[in-house]
Amino acid sequence: MKLPASRYLLLAAFSLFLGACQSTPPAANSVPEAAPDAFAQLEQSITGNELATAEDQLAALQAANDADPRLDPLQRQLAEAYLSRSQISLQKGDVNGAATALSRARALMPKAPALTSGVNGAIAQARKAELDQAEAELAAAEARRIAKLIDPSAPNTLIELKTTDIAEMRRQLDAIASDVVNFNCAVLVRVPRTDDFPWLANLLSKRVNKLNSSFELDMSKQISRQQPAQIILTPKS
Repeated sequence: MKLPASRYLLLAAFSLFLGACQSTPPAANSVPEAAPDAFAQLEQSITGNELATAEDQLAALQAANDADPRLDPLQRQLAEAYLSRSQISLQKGDVNGAATALSRARALMPKAPALTSGVNGAIAQARKAELDQAEAELAAAEARRIAKLIDPSAPNTLIELKTTDIAEMRRQLDAIASDVVNFNCAVLVRVPRTDDFPWLANLLSKRVNKLNSSFELDMSKQISRQQPAQIILTPKS
């Protein structure tokens, strides 16, 4: 049975319509996305406190067109952001961080020294306070140095070791090690026999290393057969 001619025409038209729909791209895909504005990105970096990124963006814009009137306000805004960071760092006690941020503000606004003068004075005062504190701590440490066996005012101190009482001799070596470290003493170990030196030197070295592992022990030996074992301490400072 043959289909009527009108049916053939209807099917052909429908096929053409489907082909046209499939070959036409969506209108939305034909519109390109707008490029982000570089000046807006720079301002966003400044307000977001990404100041190093903002400096790079500013340098790129200046290289492209240094005469653009929008650059100067943004440069000043960045300098003020660095100045604000410097003040905050100073309030937190981070003097080095404050000085670094201040130097960046100065570099960005070299023709406006008044912009940074107040913070500069505060940083100078903070550095002086740090120095005063360090000197006070050093003086306190000096005051805490208590000699256990030596006389700090004497050129040297001789200590006769109680080799017949091992427990007492160990206490002597503990005190000797403390004086050696605290007063930076040179050590002369005087023993009646050569074989006695390595034993005593090892005992003293271990104690000094326990107190200060980086201390450079200046130790020498002397053989004196008529004398009992002795240690002579000579303060260097």
